[in-house]
Amino acid sequence: MTLQQLKYIIAVAEKGSINEAAKSLFISQPSLSNAIKDLENEINLTLFVRTNRGITLTNDGTEFLGYARQVTQQADILEEKYLTGIPQKQRFSISTQHYAFTANAFVELVKEFGGEEYEFTLRETTTSQIIEDVKLLRSELGVIYLSHYNETVIRKLLDESDIDFHPLFTVNPHVFLCKTHPLAHKDAIDLDDLAEYPCLTVEQGVHNSFYFSEEVLSTRSVKKSIKVTDRAALVNFIIGLNAYTISTGIFPKYLHGDDIISVPLNVDEQITVGILKHKDLTLTSLGEIYWEALENIAALTNSV
Repeated sequence: MTLQQLKYIIAVAEKGSINEAAKSLFISQPSLSNAIKDLENEINLTLFVRTNRGITLTNDGTEFLGYARQVTQQADILEEKYLTGIPQKQRFSISTQHYAFTANAFVELVKEFGGEEYEFTLRETTTSQIIEDVKLLRSELGVIYLSHYNETVIRKLLDESDIDFHPLFTVNPHVFLCKTHPLAHKDAIDLDDLAEYPCLTVEQGVHNSFYFSEEVLSTRSVKKSIKVTDRAALVNFIIGLNAYTISTGIFPKYLHGDDIISVPLNVDEQITVGILKHKDLTLTSLGEIYWEALENIAALTNSV
């Protein structure tokens, strides 16, 4: 197994075509096909399957790809430091539930990194996809929450995926509202107070189990429900429809000024937000910067 073969695997996976990958690598298609076949024979795994729509990764190939990306990134860092001295384009990705503070930490990452070239990815996605991304090393880190209701199921899934959960902070649930909402004046809100207002939740796709919900108390019945897939829509509906969502209560004001407020919810429940990391993964310097940014936010949260 060579570093060049790993780069070939990554290129084919990204292009979805042997022909297109060969062009980008400036080698012939037969040479690339033979290199991949040699690697598959060496490790005794089938990494790709060919279909009418092109070439796709097998399950083994998807897992292998995650490790290949990690190895090639570390090789680039070594080459930059000890051989060429030429800065390599740094790559970093995280997957997270739809939290404003994870975007805030991402801003701090970009500011502190200060490199000339980089390719960073912030994936706000479903809970199941976050776990899958971290499992396959598609993302270096993930951010999700655990509660009394979902913890047993989610922790079992994390254990099966060789993922550790590192707690950041624990808070009581809060209701996010527009500052002009009829309930905005209250010091605390009861669930019955919310009965007549639209409830916003993040759509979880095919894994639409209550355990994967981003919102605590997801099993309760509501009269008006709106599902969204992105944070911008959620914010717009809070402001425009007197809608609400239940979450951590942490919402950086610089993103939307004072338009959005959070009010404590009177329930016997807590939310523990934490970082997901694969047990076999050694953090890159970028991962360490992002982790520290999240911990700084957690310190401010815990001091309130």
